[in-house]
Amino acid sequence: MARVILIVLDSVGIGAAPDAARYGDEGADTVGHIADFCAETRGKALHLPHLVGLGLGQACRLATGRVPPGLELAGAPRGRFGAAIEISKGKDTPSGHWEIAGLPVPFDWGYFRKTEPAFPASLTDELCRRAELPGILGNCHASGTEIIARLGAAHMQTGEPICYTSADSVFQIAAHEESFGLERLYRVCAVARELVDPLTIGRVIARPFIGAPGDFTRTARRRDYAVPPPGPTLLSLATEAGRDVVSVGKIGDIFAHAGTGREVKASGNGALMQATMDVLDGVADGGFVFVNLVDFDTVFGHRRDPAGYAAALEAFDADLGRLMPQLKPDDLLVVTADHGCDPTWTGSDHTREQVPVLAYGECLPPGSMGTRQSFADIGAACAAYLRLPAQLKGNAAGLLT
Repeated sequence: MARVILIVLDSVGIGAAPDAARYGDEGADTVGHIADFCAETRGKALHLPHLVGLGLGQACRLATGRVPPGLELAGAPRGRFGAAIEISKGKDTPSGHWEIAGLPVPFDWGYFRKTEPAFPASLTDELCRRAELPGILGNCHASGTEIIARLGAAHMQTGEPICYTSADSVFQIAAHEESFGLERLYRVCAVARELVDPLTIGRVIARPFIGAPGDFTRTARRRDYAVPPPGPTLLSLATEAGRDVVSVGKIGDIFAHAGTGREVKASGNGALMQATMDVLDGVADGGFVFVNLVDFDTVFGHRRDPAGYAAALEAFDADLGRLMPQLKPDDLLVVTADHGCDPTWTGSDHTREQVPVLAYGECLPPGSMGTRQSFADIGAACAAYLRLPAQLKGNAAGLLT
């Protein structure tokens, strides 16, 4: 029986979504602008031979009307390619991943206002009371690395955690692993999760860091406290059917550990790809491997680093070249993304973009799957390929055939 390996390149968008103007993102194009940067500034074209071979450049053309420099394909594609438009509101990680897994978000997330303070006093007062905190620092919209650099020393002196948010539906809490304590940070986040539930906030994120003033570093012991999906997903269907399910990276956190099977963690895209290759031989027929590669987003997109983003894409492409020969004849590999995070765009938030959908398998006819009107088409097609019950949103027709 076939297996499915679904890899989400976190934030690797391919051009503004039709409704991008509502989000201030009209003209955003993560892959296209990185390719432009490489051609114009780096002096060397973006080199992604395996992704290009699967049809990445053609997917970009579907989204924007052009093939970015360096992504031109000589000859026929090896895989099926397309672009997908998100129907869930927002441009956040849970919405993108849930929709990919066949469950568009059926409600509006809550968001914190872009003011200082950003959080209602009733929330922060109750958090301090229940978590026994002397107070909090931050209380604003901010980049995680910037606010830790700015307030980390004060946090270590006062014992007050750093609380901040973004354009996403998120409440983030940063604290020093040693002076504040990692387990204490997790307990504070668990309290915060309960308190933000009535506000329909998608995630509470623990952001531990180490180091000394002037040299703080966030660690890999991040933990997300997410709202569980309110309906069936590709993960839950596979689990209920008794299939072998492996979640690599932060998939478990994004889906609140609902149906996520064996969870495999590692630090960095390269280690996560190696972990994927390491587990693949042990995944039974009919199994499902769901991978999130977060570095594109957190390390390069939010930090507006196009050079680093380009290097990360090229490193992934090389890893993809090592993964593909491991696939069995009936396996299906799907590479996609959950939103954009254009490193050339203003601010530090995600960008509302279309995403690539690249599918590969020896039994798949290569060619275009066109522009998909929902990310949920991906989940529906994967479920059909795995012969799971047709309980997901989305239209599988034409995606794999």
